[in-house]
Amino acid sequence: MDPDRDTICYDGEILKYRKNHYYIFNKPSGYITAVKDDRFPTVMEFFTELPFSKKLFPVGRLDVDTEGLLIITDDGQLAHRIAHPKWEIEKEYYAVVKGNISDLDLSRFEKEGILLKKEKYRTKPFKIHVISMSEDRSEIHITVSEGKYHIVKRIMEELGHPVLYLKRVRIGPLHLDKDLDEGEFRELTDEEIEKLKRAVNLL
Repeated sequence: MDPDRDTICYDGEILKYRKNHYYIFNKPSGYITAVKDDRFPTVMEFFTELPFSKKLFPVGRLDVDTEGLLIITDDGQLAHRIAHPKWEIEKEYYAVVKGNISDLDLSRFEKEGILLKKEKYRTKPFKIHVISMSEDRSEIHITVSEGKYHIVKRIMEELGHPVLYLKRVRIGPLHLDKDLDEGEFRELTDEEIEKLKRAVNLL
C-alpha cells in the first residue's frame, strides 16, 4: 500500500495513516518528565493504553512540582528543534511568587535579561507581565526563550521573589487548553502541528 495514494477502510471506516503522533498534555504535579525514573512516576504513565506508547517521549522537561503544557510525540526532529536554543522558542509560564514585585524594573529584563550571580551567567531577555500583586505574593506571566534547567525558578530567586507555584501555559504558538484537566491529553490538530513546524523552520 501507498499511504499517500491509497484509501484503506476497516469495518466501513476510512483509516488515516500518520507517520508521527503529536499530543498536548496537561502535566500534574508529582510526575517526572521522562520516559523512565527509579523514584517517581513519569508522565508517560498516562499514555500506556496507546498501542504505540513505547515510541512516544516528552519534549523538553518540566520539574516534578511544575504543572502544565507538555508536548508528547515520536517526532525526534521536531522535538530536537523545539528544545534547541538556536530556535529560541518562547515558553510562557503562570507563576505565583513570594512578595510584591512592584520594585522590579520589568522593562530592563526585556532588553538585557539578568545576571545569575551564582552561575555567573546572563540569561537571554525575558518578559514579565503582572497579573496581581499583594504584600506577600504576586501573580505573573513570565516568558523565556531558553530551556536551561530551572531557569524560571533561578530568575525569580535571583530577583528576590522565589517561585511558590509554576505552570507552563504556552510553547511557541501552542497554548494549553483551558478545558484540558490535569492528567488529560489530546491529539494536536493538523493546524497546530503545522504552526509548530513552521516555528522551527521544518516547513
